[in-house]
Amino acid sequence: MTLRVKPVAANVKRSDSRERLEHDILEAAKRLFAVRGYGGVSLDHIAREVGTAKQNLLYYFSSKESLYRRVLHGVLDVWLSYMEAITHHADDPETALRKYIAGKLRFSREHPFDSRVYANEVVSGTPLFAQEIKDRVLPALQADIAVFNRWAQQGVCRPVDAAHLMVVLWASTQAYADYASQICLVLGKPELDAEDFAAAERLLLDMVLRTVLTKAD
Repeated sequence: MTLRVKPVAANVKRSDSRERLEHDILEAAKRLFAVRGYGGVSLDHIAREVGTAKQNLLYYFSSKESLYRRVLHGVLDVWLSYMEAITHHADDPETALRKYIAGKLRFSREHPFDSRVYANEVVSGTPLFAQEIKDRVLPALQADIAVFNRWAQQGVCRPVDAAHLMVVLWASTQAYADYASQICLVLGKPELDAEDFAAAERLLLDMVLRTVLTKAD
């Protein structure tokens, strides 16, 4: 009996094609969820956006909810990677804060749909992703708070309510993605550019460094 072996190149090509399609599905879903919200999107909408059949989506994701959760997990992967700046530079408060603020603004500029789809879930009361936020975001936040408390104990920064400080930083940096259209109206321009993000970074750094690193008299 002669065994028929499938060509390796053909298998690799099919694997690459599947990975590309899965990537395209996730990106299209992210854009639509960001713009329309979870309730305003169907698998048919996503399939049309990708240019494929709905059945192909169901091959990768068993339901709209499973696809939505996968999108949000991907968003958190990126978002939490920027949150690590503070713990990674815990020995240098100024560097930690500079990298954190710069990174969060870069996230808003480079991943606006990520920020908006996450914001939509939070504004809706986290109906589908509350447990994941508790499991993934809260430990990262607690780690950052511990760093701020240690800095205060060491006398290298003012004692601050680190939880509220982080909330303020989230809001101020993510506004440039979540409320970009409003900011464009305020600035009188069609879209935000690199200088707008640089100006926001300079202002936030000045505010935060003066507040956190300057010791109380």
